[in-house]
Amino acid sequence: MGKGKPRAVEKGVLGQNLSLSSSSSSGSSSSGSLHVPSAPVYYPNEEEFKDPLEYIYKIRPEAEAYGICKIVPPNNWKPPFALNLENFSFPTKTQAIHQLQVRPASCDSKTFELEYNRFLEEHCGKKLKRRVIFEGDELDLCKLFNGVKRFGGYDKVVKEKKWGEVSRFVRSGRKITECAKHVLCQLYQEHLYDYEEYYNRLNKGVAKGCKRRVRECKKSDCRMEFSRSKRRRKNSDGEKVKVCNKVEEEEEHDQICEQCRSGLHGEVMLLCDRCNKGWHIYCLSPPLKQVPPGNWYCFECLNSDKDTFGFVPGKRFTVEAFRRLADRAKRRWFGSGSTSRVQMEKKFWEIVEGSAGDVEVMYGSDLDTSVYGSGFPRANDQRPESVEANLWDEYCGSPWNLNNLPKLKGSMLQAVHHNITGVMVPWLYVGMLFSSFCWHFEDHCFYSMNYLHWGEPKCWYSVPGSEAGAFEKVMRSSLPDLFDAQPDLLFQLVTMLNPSVLQDNRVPVYTVLQEPGNFVITFPRSYHGGFNFGLNCAEAVNFAPADWLPHGGFGAELYKAYLKTAVLSHEELLCVVAKGDCDSKASPHIKKEMLRIYTKEKSWREKIWRSGIIKSSPMPMRKCPEYVGTEEDPACIICKQYLYLSAVVCSCRPSAFVCLEHWERICECKPRRRCLLYRHTLAELSDLVFTSDSNRFEERSPSNNLRRQISCSNESNVLTKKVKGGHVSLAELAEQWLSRANKFFHHPYLGDACATLLKEAEQFQWAGPEMDPVRDMVKSLNAAQKWAGGIRDCLLKVQNWSSGQSCDLERVPLEYIAELLNYDPMPCNEPGHLILKEHAEEAWRLAQEIDSALSSCSEISMLESLYSRFCDLPIYVKESKKLSKKIASAKIWIDSAKKCISETQSAAVDIDILHKLKSEISELQIQLPETELLLDLVRKAESCQSQCKEILKAPFSLKNVEVLLQEFKNFTVNIPELMVLKQCHINAVSWISRCNDVLVNLHAREDQDKVVNELNCLLKDGASLRIQVDELPLVELELKKACCREKVLKARDIKMPMDSIQQLMMEAFVLQIEKEKLFVDLSGVIEAARCWEERATKLLAQEAQMLDFEDIIRISADIPVLLPSLDDIEDAVAMAKSWLENSAPFLVSSSSVISGSVSSLKLEVLKGLVSHSKLLKVSLDERRMLEMVMKNCDEWQQDASSALQDARCILSTDLNDDGKYSCLLGKVEHLATRMESICKAGLSLSFDFAEIPKLQNACSMLRWCSRALSFCTCAPSSEDVESLMEAAENLSVISVSGTLWSALIDGVKWLRKALGVISLPGNYERCKLSDAEAVLAESQSIHISFPLMVNQLVNAIHKHKLWLEQAERFFSLNSEERSWSLILELKELGKASAFSCSELNLVLYEVEKVEKWKQQFVEIIGRFVDDGNSLADALQKVKQSLDISLNIYGRSWSAKPRKLCICYTGYKEEKDFLTCSMCKDCYHLRCLESALVKTNNAEVFICHYCQFFDDGSISQNGGGPLKYGEKQPELRMLIELLYDSENFLARIGEKDLLQQIVEQAHECKKCLREILDFALSYLDKDLTVVCEKLTIALKATEVAGVCDNQDKCDLELASARNSWRVRGKRLLEDAQKPTMQLVQRHMKEGLAMSIPPEDYIWQKLAKLKDIGLQWADHAKKVGTDSGALGLDKVFEFISEGENLPIYLDKELKLLRARSMLYCICRKPFDNRAKVVCKLCGEWYHIDCIKLLTLPKIYFCAACEPQTEGLSVSLLADQERSTNAKSVEPKTPSPRHTKSRKKPCETESIVMQTMLAFENHSNVFSRCSGIDWLKWKNRKPLRRTAKKRTELKILSQFFHRQGK
Repeated sequence: MGKGKPRAVEKGVLGQNLSLSSSSSSGSSSSGSLHVPSAPVYYPNEEEFKDPLEYIYKIRPEAEAYGICKIVPPNNWKPPFALNLENFSFPTKTQAIHQLQVRPASCDSKTFELEYNRFLEEHCGKKLKRRVIFEGDELDLCKLFNGVKRFGGYDKVVKEKKWGEVSRFVRSGRKITECAKHVLCQLYQEHLYDYEEYYNRLNKGVAKGCKRRVRECKKSDCRMEFSRSKRRRKNSDGEKVKVCNKVEEEEEHDQICEQCRSGLHGEVMLLCDRCNKGWHIYCLSPPLKQVPPGNWYCFECLNSDKDTFGFVPGKRFTVEAFRRLADRAKRRWFGSGSTSRVQMEKKFWEIVEGSAGDVEVMYGSDLDTSVYGSGFPRANDQRPESVEANLWDEYCGSPWNLNNLPKLKGSMLQAVHHNITGVMVPWLYVGMLFSSFCWHFEDHCFYSMNYLHWGEPKCWYSVPGSEAGAFEKVMRSSLPDLFDAQPDLLFQLVTMLNPSVLQDNRVPVYTVLQEPGNFVITFPRSYHGGFNFGLNCAEAVNFAPADWLPHGGFGAELYKAYLKTAVLSHEELLCVVAKGDCDSKASPHIKKEMLRIYTKEKSWREKIWRSGIIKSSPMPMRKCPEYVGTEEDPACIICKQYLYLSAVVCSCRPSAFVCLEHWERICECKPRRRCLLYRHTLAELSDLVFTSDSNRFEERSPSNNLRRQISCSNESNVLTKKVKGGHVSLAELAEQWLSRANKFFHHPYLGDACATLLKEAEQFQWAGPEMDPVRDMVKSLNAAQKWAGGIRDCLLKVQNWSSGQSCDLERVPLEYIAELLNYDPMPCNEPGHLILKEHAEEAWRLAQEIDSALSSCSEISMLESLYSRFCDLPIYVKESKKLSKKIASAKIWIDSAKKCISETQSAAVDIDILHKLKSEISELQIQLPETELLLDLVRKAESCQSQCKEILKAPFSLKNVEVLLQEFKNFTVNIPELMVLKQCHINAVSWISRCNDVLVNLHAREDQDKVVNELNCLLKDGASLRIQVDELPLVELELKKACCREKVLKARDIKMPMDSIQQLMMEAFVLQIEKEKLFVDLSGVIEAARCWEERATKLLAQEAQMLDFEDIIRISADIPVLLPSLDDIEDAVAMAKSWLENSAPFLVSSSSVISGSVSSLKLEVLKGLVSHSKLLKVSLDERRMLEMVMKNCDEWQQDASSALQDARCILSTDLNDDGKYSCLLGKVEHLATRMESICKAGLSLSFDFAEIPKLQNACSMLRWCSRALSFCTCAPSSEDVESLMEAAENLSVISVSGTLWSALIDGVKWLRKALGVISLPGNYERCKLSDAEAVLAESQSIHISFPLMVNQLVNAIHKHKLWLEQAERFFSLNSEERSWSLILELKELGKASAFSCSELNLVLYEVEKVEKWKQQFVEIIGRFVDDGNSLADALQKVKQSLDISLNIYGRSWSAKPRKLCICYTGYKEEKDFLTCSMCKDCYHLRCLESALVKTNNAEVFICHYCQFFDDGSISQNGGGPLKYGEKQPELRMLIELLYDSENFLARIGEKDLLQQIVEQAHECKKCLREILDFALSYLDKDLTVVCEKLTIALKATEVAGVCDNQDKCDLELASARNSWRVRGKRLLEDAQKPTMQLVQRHMKEGLAMSIPPEDYIWQKLAKLKDIGLQWADHAKKVGTDSGALGLDKVFEFISEGENLPIYLDKELKLLRARSMLYCICRKPFDNRAKVVCKLCGEWYHIDCIKLLTLPKIYFCAACEPQTEGLSVSLLADQERSTNAKSVEPKTPSPRHTKSRKKPCETESIVMQTMLAFENHSNVFSRCSGIDWLKWKNRKPLRRTAKKRTELKILSQFFHRQGK
C-alpha cells in the first residue's frame, strides 16, 4: 500500500507544522531502534468508505491479528474542525513520564515496619531497635525491599549486577558509586534477605500457619474458648457454638465487611492485622479462594496515600498557551530542527525507564465533548462563518463522524439510551510532546476509533487480543511490586512497559504512526498504549459491531472477577438487541451469546432451587424496554454487577441484593426465607434465543436444531431435589399444584386458599416452557383474586356508607361496579355479586333523572332536590358532578347581579362585569327575577360609551368636553372612554397655566440655554394634548428667538467659522432682534477678521521671509474667529521647518572635517530633499548647500562603477597559457589596491552607497585570487588550502564572477583532494588507491596546473604498491612462520604508507583482535601480572599455583610434613617460617596475616585450616594465609579465551601456556568435586572425616590460581553445613542447657542451608525443640488458668520443667508467679476486688476481710493489730467522711507489681525467712516440699512478700527431690 498524504494543520494553531523528518513519516516504515513491526494500513476508496462498520467487518480477519490498524480516508474526505480555537480552553492533567514504569509501589512504610518487626520477633527473636543509615540518610527498608523484588529478588540482582537500578528505584535522581552499591547490597543481606526468603515461602504456600481470628488451642487436653475472639466460631455441623447466650448476642456482628457491609459469614472474614477492619475473602478484588497464611493487611494499609501514583489535575489552558508550552518542551529536548521518529521513541523510552531524569508533561485528556465541544460538526453546534452550510451538513451526518459512529445501523450500542462519556459520547485529547496513554484495553472490551484532527503524529503500540494473557503475565513478572500493591493495576491506565521487554518474552507487539486525518482502530481485548510527538488534537469513541458480543461477555466476567462496577449491563444489552431486528451478520453472534447466557442462567436457577430457595417474584416491567439504561438496576453487593436478569434477596436485608452466584453470601438465614427475583422466565429467554436465530432468512434449519437442542437438554436434565423419603422433580410438584388449583375453582371463592396457591406457584414460574400450564393457571388465579376482591371491597364500602360508619370514605364509582358485573363468564364463584347488582340498579335510575333535569330549563329548587337524593346514595354517580356545578354557578350569578344593581358609588361597577353577567344568562338556562334589572343598567352604560367614542374620533374643543362630563357626572358604571375624556380636560387646563408663566420677559434673561429647554418642553407638551389650545403658535416664535440668542452667546466663548457668524446676523435680521446689544458687538468682530484675511493672501502669493509669517500668526491669536487662511500660513511654516530639520544631517556631513563623525546617510533621502526644496513658500539659504553635496555623490558613483567593470574583465581572463600567471598576479594586486582607495573615499562621504559592499566583495575576491595563484609555484599545506576554501565559501559571487574565478575554485578543490590523499597519517578516514589515481587523472582536466603537488601524488601511489607486495609475501607464509613480530611490522608500515585496502584492513583487524585478547587476558589474571612481568610470566605463576594445588589434593592428612610454604614459592631464600603444630605445614611469615599471628602463640602455632578442622568456624576476613585465596580467574573465562585464540592469523606464544593451565584446572576441579559430593551427602555423627577433606579442599582452592564459581559456592555451602554441624554438636554436648531461642535460631540457620532432615544433628535438635515447645504450651495454659489447677500439680509441673534438657526461663517465671498466694484465703491471683496494705504491700480481697467499701488507706491486721470494734468504727467514720462507694481497684497483675516496701524492711524480712528455713530443716527431711507449703498456708495473715522470698529458696529443695 502507498504512503498516505497527511492533512495540513488547522488554521487556528498558528502555523504549527510537522517536525518529523520525511524518512519516518510513512505509516509502513520501520519503528526505528525498537524494531517493532508495523500494523497494517488501509486505504479505502470512496465506495468502501461509505459504511464504516461494513469496511471494518471486511478488514477484520486480517487486522484483528495485529490488535490495531490505521485507515487513511480518501482524499476528498476533509471534515472541517468545528471548535473555535481562539475561545477554546480545557483542563489538563500532569503526567510524570519518568514514573510510568520506574516508580515505587504505593506501599505504607508503617504497615511494612509492623510486618517486618513481627517477622523479627517471631522468627529471629529480636526487634529492629535502630534506624538503618545509608549515605547519611535513613534508608527506607520498604522501598528497598520492593525495589529488589521489582528486579527479581536478591539473587537475581546480585547475579545481574543491578544494584545501581535498585538505588535509582529507592532514591531517584541521586548518583551512586560502586562502593555505595556494595554497601546497599550488604545492608539488604543483613536486614532483608531472611525476610525475603520468608516472604517467598509464604507466597508459595510453604508456611504452615494460617491467619485465624479465633485463638484456640489444638491440643485435646486443653481446649478453651475466649470471649474476645473476633471471628464467630462454628461447630462441625455449621451451627453457631453457644457458649453464653448473653455474650453471643453482644458479639453477633462484632465486625462487618467493608465491602458488602455485612457482619455475617464470619468464618471467611479476614481482619487486617493493622487497622482491624474486615473483608470477606470473596469481597476482595480479586477474590481469594481461601484464607491466606501468615499476617494479612488490607490494601488501604498496604498502600500509602502519599506515594499513590496518578495523573494530578493541572492548570486550565487555552490552545495558544498550550502551544507555547508544547513548543518550549520540544525545543528543550530536540532543538528547533527536524527530528526523526527513531530519536523521539528512543528518548521517550529512556524517560520511561528512568534514565533521563524527571520529566512532567501536561495532557488535556478525556475531555467530554458534550461539555467542551467536538472537533467534528454537530447539528446542534454553531457553524463557523468560514464553513459552508452544505459542507457542514454533509459532515454532521457522516457515518465516520465519531458522534454518529456508536449508533450506526449494525452497532450493538444503538440500544443504549443514555449517553456514556467516552463510550457513546466521544472524548477529546489535546496532547504535547511525550504526553502518554498507558497500556490498557477498552471498557467492556469494546472496539475503539481514534481520529487525529490536527497537529503532530501520535505513536501507537498494540498487543493482539489473542495474546492478552501473555501480556498480563509479562506485566506482572516485570512489575511484581506494583501488582502486589494494586492487583487491578491494568485498570488504572497509569503504567507503561517498554515494547522490547514484551518482545523479549515472545509477546507480539505492533506499532502504528497516526498522522493528521488518519483513523486508528483498536480491536477487542487488544492492549494498546502510546505517546504524542508534539502538539496535536485527537478524538476517540467506542463502538460495538455484532462480532464484539463474545468479547463483551468476557469483559463482563472480568468486571465480576475484580469486583468492578460495569459501564452497562451486558445481559440487558444482549436481551434488548435480541428483541430487536438484527441482520444475518449479527444473528450468529447474538444467538451464540444468548445461548451462553441462557445456559448459565438456567444452571444457576436450578441450583438455587435445589438449595431450597422456592420463593420467586418477577421484577417490575421497564417503561422503555426497547432501550438500555433507562432505569438503573440494583447491583450485587459482592461483585458490584448489575442484576438485570435475576437476583436473590432476603427479608432480613430488604435493601441488599446479590447475584445468583453469590446467593449464599447475602445472609445466614435459611434458604426458604430468600427470594429469587427474575425479569424473564427461562421460557422467555429460550424464545429470545429462537428469535435471534430465526432472523437468519437464508435457512430455517438452525433454529429448529436449536429448539430441539434446548428441549432435549431440558428433558435429559430432569430437575429434581432431595426431600424426605426420596427425590422429587419440579415437574411432579407442578402437577400436584395444578391438581389442587383445578379443585379450587369448583368451590366458592376462598381468599386464603387462593393466596396459598399463588405463593406455592412461585417456585415454578421462573422455569422453562414446561411450566406454561402453571403460568396460565396463575393468571386465572390472579384474575379470580382480583375480581372477587373487587366484589367484596365494593360491598363492604356500600354497607359501611349505608350504616353511616365510614362517611369519610370514598364511595364506589358506578362505572367500576358495572365493569365487575359485566364479566362473562365470571372468574370464580362469588355470591356477593347479586347484592351488588341491586345497589347498582338504583344508582342507574338516579343518573337518568339527573340527565333529564340538566337537559331542560328547570327551576333551581328542582335541581337542589335531585342533589339531595344523590348525597344519600352509597354509590358515586358521575352525573352528580355536573348537577353540583350548575347549582353553584346559578348561586354565584345571582349574588353578582344583585351587587351591580344595588351599587351607588360613582364608577364602581366595571362594564366588563355587566357584559359577562349578560352573556351568562343564556348559558345558565334557569329562570331568575334579577334578569330585567340587570339588562336596563347595561343599556344605559352602552349609550354613554357610544357618545364618548364619537367625540374621541376627531380633534375636539375644550368646551364640548366640559358639556359631556357634566351630563354623566355621578354614573355608577366605570366606562374607560369617559375616564379618558376627564384626563384630557385636566391636562389642557394645566398646560395653559404653565405657558402663561414661562412667556414673561424672555429677552432680558442671561440663561438662554435654560429658556430654550423650557420652551422646547412646553412646545412638546402642547403638541401632545388631544384638546386644541390657542397659545401654541406664540410658543414656537419665542423658541426661535431664544435659539438665536443662545448661538451668539456660544460664539463669544469659542472661535467659530466666519460663515457661521455671518449666518447668525442674518437670522437676527429675520427675527427683528438685530438692535439688541449682543448682535451689535458681533458686527465689530466680523470687520477685524476681514482685514487679516487680506494680508495673509498677499504673503502666500510671494516667497517672504520666515519673520513675516511668524508675525501674522501672532496677530491671528487675538481675533475670536476661525480664519480661513490661517491653516495655509501655518502649513507653509511647518513645511519649511520640517525641511530644515531633515536637511540638518546632510549639511553637517558636508561641513565636517573628521570622516566618519556622522552615521551613514541615505542617498535616496538626499535626492528627495533636493526635489522637495522647490515646493517651499518660504525663502531659505540652505537650498544651495544641499545641491553641492548631491553633486559630490554623483562623481564618486562614476569612479566606483569603473572599478567594478575592470574587476569583471580580470575575473573573465582565460588561464590556458601558463606564462600569464606572474603578469596576471600583478594586475590583480594593483586593482585590489585601487578598489580599497575608492571604498575609503566612499566611506568618508558618510552615505550608504550600494556600490561599497560590491567593491569590498570584489576586493576580497581579488585578494583571494592572488593567494590562489601563488599556489602554482609552491606546495601549500592542508591548513592553507582549507583556510582558502573557507574564505571562498564566505564570499558572495553573485555580482562579480568569471572564468578566472571558476578555474581557481576548481584548482583549489583539486588541491584539497590531493592533500587528502597524500597526508595519510593525519587522515581520519584512509582513502583507496582508486581514489588517488582518480585525483591524479583529474589534474589534467582543471585549467590551472600545480606541478609540485602532482609529483607528491605519484610518489604516494608508488609506496602503496610496494607495501602490497610485502603484505602478499606475509600471507603466503604458513601459520608457523607468520610470527607476531612480522604482523606488527607490517601493520606499522601499512599505517605509514598504504591506502585503504582489504589487506590493510585484515592486518589491522587481526592485530587489534589479538591485542584485545591479550588485554582481556590481563584483566582476567591481572593480579598475577606485576609491573615488571609479562603476560607469559604471569601464566607461569598460574601454572605453578595449579601444580601446588594438585600436589595438595594428592597428599593425605598424615603425609610427611613439608619444609616449604604451600603458597606460591616466591621467597625461596627466606628463612622465617612458622610450622603448624597440627598439620606440620610451613608458612612464610610474610604470607600470614599479622592479626592471625598475634592470636596464636608463636611456639604453638595452629593454622587457619586446622582451626576449621577443630571447631568448624571460618575467619570473618574470608580466606586463609595463602596468597591467591582472595580473587582468582574463572575457569569458564579461560576456556572462552582459549576458544577465541583458535582463529588467530599469527602464532601467539601465550596460547600454549593457556592450554596447559586449562587442563590442570580441570584436574583440580575433578578432585574438588569428589570431596564436595562426599561432604554434601554426609549425614553421620562423626565429623572428623568431613573436616579433614574440607580442609584439604580449602587449602587447594585457595592456593590455585584458577577457580570455578559453582564449585566455590558448593564449597562454601559444604563448609557452612559443616560449621553448623560442629556448632550444633557443641550445643547438644555443652554442660549448660541450651535455651529455646538458641535452638530455634540454630535450626533456622540450618533451614536456610537446606540441611537434610535425615541429618543426625538436625534430628537431635528437632527432638529437643519439640520437647520444649510441648512443655511451654502447657505452661502457658497453666499460667493463665486463674487458679484452676491445684498448687500440687503446679509445683510438680515446675519441677518437670527444671529437669528438661532445654532451659525455658520465661515459662518458669510465669509458673512461679502463678504459684504465689494472696490474702488470708491463700488463693492465687484472680480478678476479685482487692485492697493493698500500705506497710507490707500484701493484697487482700475486700470480701475476705469484710470491708464494705474501698478505703483510701488500709493497714492489715498483721501490721497494725486492733480490736474488731475499733476497726469497724474507723472504717465507718472514713466511709462517712469520704462518701466512698464500693469500686473495684485497678489492680495490676502480681508479676508486674513492684514491691512497696522500703529496702530495709525487705532485707529484714528476707533474713527472717532464711532463719525460719534453717529452723525448720528437719521438716524438709521428714516431708515433701508441697506438704511444707500447705503447713505454711495454714498459718493466718502471712505476708506475700515473705511468701515470695520463701518460694525462691524452694528451688534448692526441688533439686534435692530430683536427686
